[in-house]
Amino acid sequence: MSSVVILIPARFGSSRFPGKPLVNIAGKSMIERVYTNCADSGFESAVVTDNEKIEKAVKAFGGKVLRVDDDVPSGSERIALAYERYFNQKNTELVINVQGDEPLLKGHVLKELAEFHLRSDFDITTLLRKRDSSEMDFKNPNVVKAVWSPVSNQCLYFSRQSLPFDRDGGKDFSWYQHIGVYGYRTKALSTFVKLPMAGLEDLEKLEQLRALENRMTIGAILTTQKLMGVDVPEDINKVEGVLRE
Repeated sequence: MSSVVILIPARFGSSRFPGKPLVNIAGKSMIERVYTNCADSGFESAVVTDNEKIEKAVKAFGGKVLRVDDDVPSGSERIALAYERYFNQKNTELVINVQGDEPLLKGHVLKELAEFHLRSDFDITTLLRKRDSSEMDFKNPNVVKAVWSPVSNQCLYFSRQSLPFDRDGGKDFSWYQHIGVYGYRTKALSTFVKLPMAGLEDLEKLEQLRALENRMTIGAILTTQKLMGVDVPEDINKVEGVLRE
């Protein structure tokens, strides 16, 4: 599947964790762990950055790096520019956006996502993890929930709120945690980044709602892999604990 490319946006500046991509996790920088896992999928992979330190670090471990120095509001816009400049003339069907702070995500999961996407008619695809309603994360606004149909594999909504709502109360039920990995058909990526911010996106601060409000379709598959993004320095110990397991 040479028609699939994985792009990893990586910024040095971060209000909560400056220099995050270069932080050491059990002997390797976080960006090296992310890149190596992505490359294990068998797809062409590249880090997309505007920072010289990140560029040097990626080249030092033998990774591919693409410089996109434009001032853009998000990683989605940065990878869209990278696609237009470096892959537009190639036979690329899918662009997978993997955040540079997901050091545990394995390549075989990305391969499964790509295979699912190519078999489907969805504009965008993503990953979900099945969780139980008794878990505290269900009420955590920093953990994004997806309203997802297992019949159609389509995502109907995303929210920071605790969804779905148990009207009668007392039921044990499953909910779906959203993992922030996106597969885009190349036309869908170009369309998505040109759309203005929508009302729901502005309210929830979830850019995938921009796609839904503009009638783009988002499909998803479930993963059982234990994943943990790195948002703050305290998360490093948690990730290293999972690696030790």
